[in-house]
Amino acid sequence: MTSHLRKVELHCHLEGAAAPALTLDQARKYNIDITPYLRDGAYVWHDFASFLECYDKVSEVYKTEGDYALLTETYLAELSGIGTIYSELIVSPDHGKRIGLGADAYIEGVCEGIRRAKAKSGIEARLIVTGERHFGPESVIGAAEYAAKAKNPLITGFNLAGEERMGRVADYARAFDIARDAGLGLTIHAGEVCGAFSVEDALNDVRPARIGHGVRAIESTDLVKRLADLGTVLEVCPGSNIALKVFPDFASHPLRKLKEAGVRVTISSDDPPFFHTSLKREYELASDAFGFSDAEIDNLTRTGIEAAFVDDDTRRALLAKL
Repeated sequence: MTSHLRKVELHCHLEGAAAPALTLDQARKYNIDITPYLRDGAYVWHDFASFLECYDKVSEVYKTEGDYALLTETYLAELSGIGTIYSELIVSPDHGKRIGLGADAYIEGVCEGIRRAKAKSGIEARLIVTGERHFGPESVIGAAEYAAKAKNPLITGFNLAGEERMGRVADYARAFDIARDAGLGLTIHAGEVCGAFSVEDALNDVRPARIGHGVRAIESTDLVKRLADLGTVLEVCPGSNIALKVFPDFASHPLRKLKEAGVRVTISSDDPPFFHTSLKREYELASDAFGFSDAEIDNLTRTGIEAAFVDDDTRRALLAKL
């Protein structure tokens, strides 16, 4: 049981954290038929492409600033209820534009949800603005420029997500330069759908502090050593990796091997209800499936705080809560 442990999450897509019950309420509110994508209280998809489609359809029932405040507050309340002290949420200003809400109103709704959750439980949260690589380099550069100009104290990082097989990492390097120059923390999805080369490209072309997933690095001994030497933090999401068949089962998942090789790893839930998981379950898996002791799990959480995109005062306060 890990219920007594403090928890931290660095890798969670906001719309991907939408609880099916909340999504159903929203669909009824807007009279949207979501039955092809939500049945018997679970999201319906069968491969990575259909997962992205399902994700987009679910996102369509969140339309207003108030909807995004509710979504954010609901998820953070769930996290704080299991002892989570810090959360980073991946958000897309482009998504705000695509649904006709606008980037500013979308982000403001999310920020309002963060403020409400903190007022109620004390949970700290920050935003990672993401570009989506399947929309092309110009779109991703736009997202980086948005994050850089926002001057929003809750926006502290920049990410690249979406279809990993689209384009080369080098095509998106300019976006990361913009984010870096603005003082934002850098993380990038790599080594999930694609192999070790994708992690190497990320290290070479972006030089991120963290990598989202990164688990396919295990395919290259040299790369694992390089990650350990650099101190690059992997945001590992085991439940997601198994759901998307990156690995066939937890016995073959490399979380423990990576940790034992000296790579800095953390655990997160990615898009929890889509993958029939939760941060609570990911912490339980660390204990039950991977055999980590409570002290080792606390060490993963400490790594998460050390790698969090926060100011030093906030980091010290979070470490004190451990």
